[in-house]
Amino acid sequence: MKDTEILRAVAAAVDTAAEYGLGADDAAVLHNSNRIAVRLRPSGMLARVAPLAHRLDFEVEIARRLAGTGSSVAGLDPRAEPRVHVRDGFAVTLWTYYEPTAVPENHPPAAYADALARLHAGLRRINLAAPHFTDRVADALRVVEDPAVSPDLGAAERALLTDTLHGISRAILDRGTRQQLLHGEPHPGNLLATADGPLFIDLETACRGPVEFDLAHAPKDVAAHYPGADSGLLADCRILSLALAVSWRWDRDDQLPDGRRRGREWLAQLQADLDRREHAAGDGH
Repeated sequence: MKDTEILRAVAAAVDTAAEYGLGADDAAVLHNSNRIAVRLRPSGMLARVAPLAHRLDFEVEIARRLAGTGSSVAGLDPRAEPRVHVRDGFAVTLWTYYEPTAVPENHPPAAYADALARLHAGLRRINLAAPHFTDRVADALRVVEDPAVSPDLGAAERALLTDTLHGISRAILDRGTRQQLLHGEPHPGNLLATADGPLFIDLETACRGPVEFDLAHAPKDVAAHYPGADSGLLADCRILSLALAVSWRWDRDDQLPDGRRRGREWLAQLQADLDRREHAAGDGH
């Protein structure tokens, strides 16, 4: 979110909490991307604020349905209505704030895998229409195939990303693996270490696909603890998730801090991963 919008967005969060008689004398922005996360004290609440175009209602509905299922997911604040609040041109949702007990990198792999498996179990109980992971691939292709949207992307890199997005997503689909509702991006930054155990946040990216698509976003040592993961499918999902992340970095409107430098680094990593995949296929593995 642009600096010029942040003050208004924070005010929208404070005013929304006030609707429920919850004080917010101290409002601190904890995260800023396409939306902001604001810690409100002394109410002990976390507000997420985004432009109205964002689908916060989808995230709220998933969290509402997961409540009481034992899923490892951060919950909506029970003192407020479980809905999207509209104020001053922003969408505001109100969540429980969990005091972190460790940094994300310190999640033990077994605990990470268990949290993800429990989340997947809860998501299997939800009958909710959601985008397919191939819809995300289509969005990325719209970025890399249009020079007007990704003007700084070179021709060779554009071809590499286009071929990878098409080819790897097709290889994943051709495996015919069971698919279900997923978190979409359960990377370490979306997993909180709390007194209640590891809890996932940011469900706005939920989509349908094989569980390996989610597992590809976790550190590599997590997979050994996740029951029944297909190693070949997981390898392809890791390549696809990296190709998606690279594609967003070349969008002219990308707001990730230092995103272009990361995009160049990840492009080199993507090429190396593809070379290893081709070498393994040539060896018959």
